[in-house]
Amino acid sequence: MSRDLALVSVSIDLGAGRRGVDMGPSALRIAGITPALQDLDYSVREIGTVNAAGPESVDPGDSRAKFLEEIRGVCQRTHDLVLGAMDQGCFPVILGGDHSLSMGSVAAVADHYRNRDQSIGLIWVDAHTDMNTPETTPSGNIHGMSLAILTGHGPESLTGIGGGRPSVDPERVSVIGAREIDGKERELVKESGIRVFTMDEVDRRGAAACMDEAVERATDGTAGFHISFDLDSIDPMQAPGVGTPVDGGLTYREAHLVAEKAWESGRMVSFEMVELNPVLDERGRTAHLGVEIAASALGKTIL
Repeated sequence: MSRDLALVSVSIDLGAGRRGVDMGPSALRIAGITPALQDLDYSVREIGTVNAAGPESVDPGDSRAKFLEEIRGVCQRTHDLVLGAMDQGCFPVILGGDHSLSMGSVAAVADHYRNRDQSIGLIWVDAHTDMNTPETTPSGNIHGMSLAILTGHGPESLTGIGGGRPSVDPERVSVIGAREIDGKERELVKESGIRVFTMDEVDRRGAAACMDEAVERATDGTAGFHISFDLDSIDPMQAPGVGTPVDGGLTYREAHLVAEKAWESGRMVSFEMVELNPVLDERGRTAHLGVEIAASALGKTIL
């Protein structure tokens, strides 16, 4: 893994159902993410920030996929920044922003390796499976469609970001921490071939066993895996600063264990953290936890 980290910020909340998550990258910086990574002997490079327009100035368009065109543009610009950083030999760390940005970031990582005749796996740490489509969504919020798009389901303008093919094979995708799945969404989840480790399974088997299986699945015949860490995967008692909190999530230690397991695998090729909403946070608790988890994912250990 490269010791050169490329930080990419994506300030967007158009994919979410409430304002504030666009300030997530700034909150992570205020909480000290750059010095935390530098303390791990990385060279941290600021590659750039992608800024979405505010919802007041953009036509929301179709109510089943709100702000689709503006989100597509943000994701394309995110794709180009991440792909450029990887082509320069950097390990990308993407800071969000709502989870719609992953349609650009993951597509970029997939394209980087596809250009080398390789594929990637994906570990999606989230309270939600994000497998809605415009036909199934109860809200029209695109951050709930990101994983469906990345596996080839949804509007062509979004599935076509990057190489124009599905970014990941569902058989190489795992969701960890899911506990809120929409009714119609469940059908696509079951049919898709992705592996969902619900919180019930995490409770019964333990986070370590679930993560080991997810890593094995994501690395079977691939160049490695991208990990997309949505902070709402953590119980809101520990991480209140998220837009879509769901009780009963990962504990503080389970969240760190997931990150530590990703690092220990030696197969992580990119990392992102999304859905931090500082407007809803309590004295920066969630932002500081996000910094800690990012550090664990990038090699920080107790001893």
